[in-house]
Order: sequence, then C-alpha cells, then structure tokens
Amino acid sequence: MWNFGWWTTGRDQAAIDLFEAVFNAIKDQVIPGEVSYVFSSREPGESEFNDRLVKMAVYHGIPVVSLSAVRFRPDLRKQDRELWRQAYHKEVFEKVKGFTAGVVVLAGYMWVVSPEICRKLSIINLHPAAPGGPSGTWQEVIWHLLDQRADKTGVMMHLVTSELDKGPAITYCSFPIQGGAWDSLWEQFEHKLQRSSLEEIKKTYGELQPLFAKIRNEGVKRELPLIVQTIRSLARGEISVKGFQLYDREGSKLAGPYDLTDAIVTTA
Repeated sequence: MWNFGWWTTGRDQAAIDLFEAVFNAIKDQVIPGEVSYVFSSREPGESEFNDRLVKMAVYHGIPVVSLSAVRFRPDLRKQDRELWRQAYHKEVFEKVKGFTAGVVVLAGYMWVVSPEICRKLSIINLHPAAPGGPSGTWQEVIWHLLDQRADKTGVMMHLVTSELDKGPAITYCSFPIQGGAWDSLWEQFEHKLQRSSLEEIKKTYGELQPLFAKIRNEGVKRELPLIVQTIRSLARGEISVKGFQLYDREGSKLAGPYDLTDAIVTTA
C-alpha cells in the first residue's frame, strides 16, 4: 500500500476540509493509498481547528505527531530565522523519520521548510498558478495575471525546494480566463483602467474587483480536486518522484508536469 505524510498547521476550516476531502477519497477507494501519519506544527490547545483535525485523524487510527513551531526556541526565531528553521525542522525530521511515506503533502502548512529537509524528503505543495505562471501569494498571482492580460491560468502541485515557490511542478490543471463570459469582465476592468491605475483599483476594490474575484473562484474550485487527483496519480504509480525529477509509470523521465486538467471536475 502506497503511503504519504500530511503536514499541516491546522489554522482554519479549510485545513479540515482538505483533510476530509483526501480521507474520503481514500475511503471511497479513489486514492489507493493511506495517510501514514499527520504532522502538525501546533500542539493541543493552540488552535480549535487544529485540535479538531487531530481528533479526526486519531479517530481514524492515523498516528499524529506534533511540535509547536511558536513555542520552539522563540528567542532563536527572533535572532536568526534561518537558523531557527533548520533547528526546528531537524527536530521535526527526527519525529517523523520512522514513518513510511512516498511523499509529504503540505496541506495548509504555514512554515517554510528548511533546505536540508527538502533534500531528505519528497515534499509537494499547492501553488495557485499554472506552471511557468506568477509566484507569490494567490493575491499577487491574480493581480499579475490582470496586469499581463493573461489568457489562461491554473493550479499546480510542485516539489518543495529551498527556493520558495520555485520547485518544479509535478501536476497541474489549467483554465481559460479570456473569451466567452470572461470578455465582459475584462471590458469592465479595462474601462476602470482608463480612469484609474492598477494600484488604485487594488486599493479601491481589492479582492472584490469582479474579474479578480472570478479568477479566484475558478482557481479555488480546482484546488481540492487537483490535490486529490495528484495523490491518486502518485498512489496508482502513474507518476513518481525521485529526487527532484518526475517519472512516468515505465520509469522514464517526464519532460514536464503531468496534466490533470481533464480529470478535474468542478461545480459551477
């Protein structure tokens, strides 16, 4: 049975929803694999959401490992963030190294993983852009797409490396943001740009700007399905990760990430 690790900070309902979605996919045999362990960077009592997620994992018989990042050597974290990151994740690795896991899935994990652990473990994370797309937060990604008048975007799962958001993509899905119903939103946006700068639009409308909001909504609808389908593809052996390279079922290196667009089903 193919196993994977699950790292989380359990900071909100989304972390619970994500864990539930993947666990249900395992239960429904969509994913032929198991969560070998859950690691949380929070300990009991630090977060209501984290406590609920941990309780859920324990109920289903999944081992849980915790190490509070906030409580771990706070003086060092203030003095030297990079040194603290190395020390913290060295301790984390000691706690999880006994578990078998083909990959580690970062699921709402809010700390940057140390370079040493990136080399020791195959770690994957979600990024709200298509391969080759903008880096940064989802807000930064969408504003960049608007500024560049992009014609499509997407969501990808990528390998975590020492460079934030720069690891190679392993899977992705894409969708158009021009044409059809999108055109009227672009026209409204361009009309606003005739009277205001992009920075002024950001300040005035923010995430409520209609085109921005539509792109965000379409991306969010694909995030959970992409995570589930990525884990499914790994568990089924359709793709595998060795080092920082992606391979197909026959063991041949893939030139690029695995396109899961057709497998992603979204609701309107």
